[in-house]
Amino acid sequence: NSLVGFAGDIGHFAMDWVLLLTVSGIAVGGIFAGIVISHKVAGSKLKKGFGWFVLIMGIYIIIKELFLSA
Repeated sequence: NSLVGFAGDIGHFAMDWVLLLTVSGIAVGGIFAGIVISHKVAGSKLKKGFGWFVLIMGIYIIIKELFLSA
């Protein structure tokens, strides 16, 4: 679906190809880093760590939106 949407929009908007390729490269690098980490760390610890990460990010977003927005 994303590829079809992107292909449909490619002729209608100016694409920032440097930004697009930078974000894509970082995403691919993150995938490979995640694969390496998943082989070295137990699945239960990864799940627990990811849960804490999501909780902290959620609290940060709530605080930012409620108290720090202008």
